[in-house]
Amino acid sequence: MANNLLDSILERDKELLIYLNNLGSKQWDAMWLTITNQLNWIPLFVLILILISIRFGFKKTMFTLLFITVLVAFSDQFTNLVKNTTGRLRPCNTPELQEYLRQFSYKPRGKSFWSGHASLSTTFTVFIILLLKSRFKFIYFLLIFPLLFGYSRIYLGVHYPVDVSVGFISGILFGTLFYKVYKLLYLKVFKEKLV
Repeated sequence: MANNLLDSILERDKELLIYLNNLGSKQWDAMWLTITNQLNWIPLFVLILILISIRFGFKKTMFTLLFITVLVAFSDQFTNLVKNTTGRLRPCNTPELQEYLRQFSYKPRGKSFWSGHASLSTTFTVFIILLLKSRFKFIYFLLIFPLLFGYSRIYLGVHYPVDVSVGFISGILFGTLFYKVYKLLYLKVFKEKLV
């Protein structure tokens, strides 16, 4: 029974991937290849650094950046652990799907479940929103980042929709958890509550 349910979910996942992937067209390919490249988001990260600096000042900003480094490393390594444990092939590297997917020269290796792009970008975004929302009401615009980043993985056929969806869910959980840990450490280090 459980196997039948899992098989049904995986089959629907493939069908949804093929449908969404085939909505793409050559005129949009360059844009989605740009969106999926982490380096192209550097201006956003610089803006976030500026906002953190405005919010906290130098010493607390350095503490925050160190904490974000740990957050990023944990999210990345935990995702790799899950990927290596599940061993799900990326759709772009799955022979029986090749005729159904749009083809790109961009074909990352590694495993598919769950999406590191979706998980890490959501973890980071949730943490930053929780960190800065009391000072900057517009910070919720950052939600665009993981949504575009995650969809780019489906558009390019390098992740299934379930990979991206579970990446989003794990990111929400990790981002919230890391924010709670950050608040406790902040209190211990700076002897004041984070407001």
